[in-house]
Amino acid sequence: MPGSLYVVSTPIGNLDDMTLRAIQTLKSVALIAAEDTRRTSILLRHFGIGTPTTSLHEHNERQKLPQLLQKLAGGSDVAIVSDAGTPLVADPGQRLIAAAIKQGVRIVPIPGPSAVLAALTVSGLPGDQFVFAGFAPSRLNDRAKWLRGMADERRPIIFFEAPHRIRTTLSELGPLLGDRPITVARELTKLHEEILRGSTTTTLDLHVADRGEFTVVIGPRDVTREASQVIDDSEVCHYFYHLTKYEGLERRPALTRTAQHFGLSTKFVFSTLERFKNSSAP
Repeated sequence: MPGSLYVVSTPIGNLDDMTLRAIQTLKSVALIAAEDTRRTSILLRHFGIGTPTTSLHEHNERQKLPQLLQKLAGGSDVAIVSDAGTPLVADPGQRLIAAAIKQGVRIVPIPGPSAVLAALTVSGLPGDQFVFAGFAPSRLNDRAKWLRGMADERRPIIFFEAPHRIRTTLSELGPLLGDRPITVARELTKLHEEILRGSTTTTLDLHVADRGEFTVVIGPRDVTREASQVIDDSEVCHYFYHLTKYEGLERRPALTRTAQHFGLSTKFVFSTLERFKNSSAP
C-alpha cells in the first residue's frame, strides 16, 4: 500500500501560528520535501522535529519526482512544505501532487497560515469571492499588461509584490485600474507587521516602506459608481499616454483601448486629448 503525501502549511512569520497537527505530521512522516531546506531546518529545530529533509523547488521538481514517487510507492509517508504559508500558493509542489494523484497516492491537506487569506480578512472587502493573481510580473510592460487584464474584474484582487518594486507598482494602479480601495499588507504576522489602507489613485499618501514581504488587496471594479461619476479629462489622458509611452501602442489602438476602458467613444477620447493638449499649451 502506498504512503500518503501531506501538504503542510507552515507559519508566514510568527512561529506561534504553527498548528499542533502540522507539528505532529512533520514528526511522523518519513521525509519532508522542503522548498528551502535551510529555512525549514530553523522551523524543525524550533519544534524539536528530527525528520530528514530533501529539497523540492522550482528548479529541481522534475528531477526529484521519480525519487519521491518511489518513496511513496514503497509505503513511506512524505510531507511537502514551502518556505512559508501554504504550499502551491505561488510556490512549487504542483507537479509532485499531480503525479502522486495519478499513482493513486492519498493526498492529505494540513491547513494553516496563508498570506492571501490573512490580507483579505483585514482589508474590509467582501471575501465570498476573490482572485489571487500570484506575483506581479517584474518587467514594466509585462506588469502593465497583467494589470490591464484585471481592469474589469468585479471581485477583490490579491497579489504579491517584491519590496524593490512595490512603490512603482502601486503608482501604476490608478492609471490602469481606476479609483479603487486598496490594502497593502507588509510583513504579515512578523515583528514589523503593517497594514495600510487607501485608494489606488492616492497610493503616494500611503508612505510604504520598501522593505519586507508585501501582499496587496485591490477592491473590485464598481460599475455603478463609475457610471455616476464624471470622468476627468486628465484621467483619460493619463491612461492614453501610459499606453503609448509604456506599452508601446500606436495612437489608434491606444485610442480604442482608452475608449473601451472608460466606456467612451473613440471620437470623445480624441476630443478630450485635443482639449487637454490645448489647455496645457503655454
